[in-house]
Amino acid sequence: MSDEEHHFESKADAGASKTYPQQAGTIRKNGYIVIKNRPCKVVEVSTSKTGKHGHAKCHFVGIDIFTGKKLEDIVPSSHNCDVPHVNRTDYQLIDISEDGFVSLLTENGNTKDDLRVPTDEALLAQMKGGFDEGKDLIVSVMSAMGEEQICGLKDIGKN
Repeated sequence: MSDEEHHFESKADAGASKTYPQQAGTIRKNGYIVIKNRPCKVVEVSTSKTGKHGHAKCHFVGIDIFTGKKLEDIVPSSHNCDVPHVNRTDYQLIDISEDGFVSLLTENGNTKDDLRVPTDEALLAQMKGGFDEGKDLIVSVMSAMGEEQICGLKDIGKN
């Protein structure tokens, strides 16, 4: 036995995977799937039965939950697909900075300052307009596969 101490530097998170496997045949419309390494919401699923010895195949059409791009994939129905862990969290809006970042209040009272303003013009205009009027706004942040983006807005109006 050696007297040396071993120090391990971990560059990973707590071991939680960004995705989990699910059989392609069980994924339904409005579910989530990973297509071309992007988390997508499934908008269309069609299953084709193939010949004598072939596998039934599932054709997925999904919309990237962050960019809004349409992606397609065809997978044998008996194979596993990656399904992203999608979380939605609500934060209170504290400030919108000039450089395009927002300042949010978390449930435990800390601030979260690493999120950009939404890319959706209508949502951005609604957010800036409500903030300039002094409304209490709650933003919904969707996170999946290490990415986060503001996807919704609520006025709690305690005034």
